[in-house]
Amino acid sequence: MTFAYEDFEVGSTVQLSGHTFLREEIIEFASRFDPQPFHMSEEGGVASPFGELVASGWHTCSAMMGILVRDRLSGSTSMGSPGLDNIRWIKPVRVNDTVRLSVSVLSKRISASKPDRGLVSTRWEAHNQHGDLVLTVDSSAIFGLREPGKPR
Repeated sequence: MTFAYEDFEVGSTVQLSGHTFLREEIIEFASRFDPQPFHMSEEGGVASPFGELVASGWHTCSAMMGILVRDRLSGSTSMGSPGLDNIRWIKPVRVNDTVRLSVSVLSKRISASKPDRGLVSTRWEAHNQHGDLVLTVDSSAIFGLREPGKPR
């Protein structure tokens, strides 16, 4: 059965998988998308307030998006997203940190103009292997209804 709008329950939280941030991957991502010194080398990290090489926040967001797609959205009725809000990089993600994602459903509503789909608002929380919160994101996504027009 395809995961659809109807399957989201307001107040529910799902625990998804994680991603380990390896040194080479941190540097490769940074060299392509966020070439700040503290993301590019140990030396740059040591000279920064972080004191060591750290992953770009955008790298962390991208990795969490990959987890969300693989663990939850693949094969769903997802129609994309109108955007993200309140991205917060709370703690740095360091080399060899494993960050796990949880997603909580904040609200949902059927579209008034397109009643075959609905908008689901969620909060992502990413924690490292020590249980420290490293990232939060508020997200909205559009999902098709399994049975449009059925009373809810």
